[in-house]
Amino acid sequence: MFSTGYVIAIVGIALCVVLCGVGSGLGLYKTASAAAGVLGEEPKKFGKLIILMLLPATQGLYGFLIAIIATSTKLAPLYAAEAATTAQGWAIFAACLPMAISGFVSALFQSKAAVNCIYAAAKQDSLGFKIAMGPAMIEFYALLGLVISLLVILAI
Repeated sequence: MFSTGYVIAIVGIALCVVLCGVGSGLGLYKTASAAAGVLGEEPKKFGKLIILMLLPATQGLYGFLIAIIATSTKLAPLYAAEAATTAQGWAIFAACLPMAISGFVSALFQSKAAVNCIYAAAKQDSLGFKIAMGPAMIEFYALLGLVISLLVILAI
């Protein structure tokens, strides 16, 4: 049987993947819907809108990356030893939280910003890729969550 610590660690890793994935999925739904409306009338704007449309997807990738690193570097050795203390489980759980929370929240807010930028790009051709700077700045906070989770996982 799995120890309590092992199960706690699995829940933390799963929570990271699920929250980041749900945030990205909801964000992509919003941005793809907005882009589809614009592209229905102006298909030539696809190149400008694809970046805005895909920005919220990165958080799902970051959550997946943290899960792979936590599983391969921390969880696999605990499984091989057939014992993980509750403290070890909580440490892995807590290490995944920064990415889980920042990934979920930043994907949602990034999608809201990107949708507004998609509508602005639809109205004015001269904006180009400058319009992507707003939503791209929100990416910074997802990256902070990624770095903190990575550093904590590696420090355990």
